[in-house]
Amino acid sequence: MDNFVLTWLGHSCFRIDVAGTMVLIDPFITGNPSAKVKADELYPDIIAVTHGHNDHLGDTVEIAKRTGCTVVCIHELSKYLKSKDAKTEGMNIGGTVKIGDLSFTMTDARHSSSIDEAGREIDGGRAAGFIIKAGERSVYHAGDTGLFGDMELISRLYSPDVAILPIGGRYTMGPEDAALAVEMLRPKTVVPMHYNTFGVISQDPQVFAGYVKTVSDADVIIMEIDCPVFL
Repeated sequence: MDNFVLTWLGHSCFRIDVAGTMVLIDPFITGNPSAKVKADELYPDIIAVTHGHNDHLGDTVEIAKRTGCTVVCIHELSKYLKSKDAKTEGMNIGGTVKIGDLSFTMTDARHSSSIDEAGREIDGGRAAGFIIKAGERSVYHAGDTGLFGDMELISRLYSPDVAILPIGGRYTMGPEDAALAVEMLRPKTVVPMHYNTFGVISQDPQVFAGYVKTVSDADVIIMEIDCPVFL
C-alpha cells in the first residue's frame, strides 16, 4: 500500500508524493506570503487546479510550461491553459481522469471561479474539489468551498482517507462549518487549509480541532509549512 507524503506549501497549495509521482495542488507560490519555496524550485509530474482564482491558479502556467507536466482542471480552465501552451487534461464535475497510477475525480465545490488577466475577467468554469486516489487510498482536497450536504455523498462514493478542508471563513467555510464537513465526510485524517495567509482569513486551527473532537474521532493534523507528513 502506497503512503501519501503530504507537504503544505501555504494557503491551499499542497505537494503530494505517492507512487513515484509528485502532484502539486493549487500552486499559489509567487505572492503567497506563507510560501517558503519558490515556483522555479518545483518540478511536479501533475498539477491539479481547483478553480481559476489567482490564489489557486497561481504559478500554474509558468510551472507547467517549464516542466512539461500535465495540468488537471475543469474544462473551461483547461481551454485557457492550453491557449498558454500548457499541457492539460480537462474534465468536469463527477468525471475521472487517470494519469499513470493515480486517478483524479472531480467533485463539487460551492464557490465562484474566474481568471483575472490584465484586468479582464475570463470564464474559469466552476470551482471544484478533487479525490486523488492511489491504489485503495485516497485524499480529498475540497478546494475553496462552503459547507454542502452532498459531502455525505462524497463520503459514500469515495470514502476518503484524508480530507483537506478550508477553515478560513469569509470566502470559504469557517472552523465550525468545516467540522460539520468532517462529520459528513468521515475521513481518518483531517488537514485544515486556506487560513492565516491574509488577515481576513485569520483563524486558530486549534479551535477547528476542538470542534472536530465533538463530532468525529478523525485525527486532525495541523501542518507546518514545508514539513512533510507521512499518511
